[in-house]
Amino acid sequence: MKNQKIFNYGIAATLSITSAYPVKAMEKENKPNIIIIYTDDLGYGDLSCYGNPVIRTPHLDKLASEGIRLTSFYVAASTSTPSRASLLTGRYPVRAGLPHVIFPNEDRGLSKEEVTIAEALKDLSYKTMCVGKWHLGQTRDEFLPINHGFDHYYGLITSNDMMKPWVQTDIPLHLYRDNEPTDEYPVDQSTLTVRYTHEACRFIAESKNEPFFLYLAHNMPHVPLYVSEKSKGRSLAGLYGDVIEEIDESVGAILQTLKEHHLEKNTIIIFASDNGPWINMPERMFKENRVKPWHAGSPGLLREGKTTSYEGGFRVPGILRWPEKIPPSQVSSQVVTNMDLFPTLIRAAGGEIPADRIIDGEDVMPILVGNKGYQRENDFFYIQGTRLEAIRSSEWKLRVSPYRGYGKPVNDKLLPELFNLSLDPSEQYNRANEFPDLVDSLLQKMKDLTIPGLDKKFIH
Repeated sequence: MKNQKIFNYGIAATLSITSAYPVKAMEKENKPNIIIIYTDDLGYGDLSCYGNPVIRTPHLDKLASEGIRLTSFYVAASTSTPSRASLLTGRYPVRAGLPHVIFPNEDRGLSKEEVTIAEALKDLSYKTMCVGKWHLGQTRDEFLPINHGFDHYYGLITSNDMMKPWVQTDIPLHLYRDNEPTDEYPVDQSTLTVRYTHEACRFIAESKNEPFFLYLAHNMPHVPLYVSEKSKGRSLAGLYGDVIEEIDESVGAILQTLKEHHLEKNTIIIFASDNGPWINMPERMFKENRVKPWHAGSPGLLREGKTTSYEGGFRVPGILRWPEKIPPSQVSSQVVTNMDLFPTLIRAAGGEIPADRIIDGEDVMPILVGNKGYQRENDFFYIQGTRLEAIRSSEWKLRVSPYRGYGKPVNDKLLPELFNLSLDPSEQYNRANEFPDLVDSLLQKMKDLTIPGLDKKFIH
């Protein structure tokens, strides 16, 4: 498999391959196609449309100009597994049963009792495919993508560092096709972005006569970084920039495929990251001198990154385009979360939200279509693992946590930190002493949050 031919992104190559996903002879219902592109550890400041001065992302910039760029898009966790669980279920990770990252030797995974976006859309006659990183369990068949609503799966089942020397495990890091590992070992990660793009474009082409849902979850730019030969040295930002620009080219290929099949107007595309950049990597990542500290991305103007409850960990790029419904050239600072995608997309497809469980996300289509007077109903809670550490309510954020960031002194006395994120997105100015009543009000909201297993030991 390592020596297999890597096809070009173009749709001509896509059409030359025998169909693995037969198309039914039926007229497509007028339901939107849905594509979620999820990156791994991409920072808020890593795209040119979010202010990066060096990395070039013309396709993502175009996507943003043709839809809405969200400047307050949040994920429900600042680490991989829980963020992905929330994306697919619309629920806080602790409620969905996956508050922590899954390592290869752990017998944990997404419960069959959870309902995913893919399952809900499949019930609405959507064709579904997951391409790329899963990281929601691998030790049992019930954890795998094809048992959670996906007709097909192709990808690396966990993070790309889940092998020696970075993780001490003897479980092989495999590339899967549907529910079986392929015979490619070790996996040629330098071609993953190219191959994922090819699989995604093929699925789009072969599903063009039916509504489809594609979840494309890139393994990059999680370390260790890999990039194809043709993308090496393309960016002034070094290897990290090469990786981001190759992902941007992948987005361009998907947009071109949609255009060639006249699907772009009625296709919803979402681009986001699972969490912020890993700027505080542990020492295990620097073994064998393969990973460098500068292989992490940038939080931009935000504070800290992955594994923290500061903005750099939870706030990520969020771009959405749907030409039939979402007006172009929008920039919105309203809070939207990855959990909101579950109810928003299901309703856009004509479905109903499951009534037998709590869904923490809400339908934010009014925000996306430009209703400036609309205000979301729910506050956003920052939950690190099982621990409730912060809340955002309108422009205010209250944070109560002992951890102040990599290399920073521990907050021994657990002094509350209150930030006005409209005036101070970098969280530099603690306003708690100025607004004690607001601190008390936000603390009460944190106390009132009820989720089984939620740890509130820092909320007093």
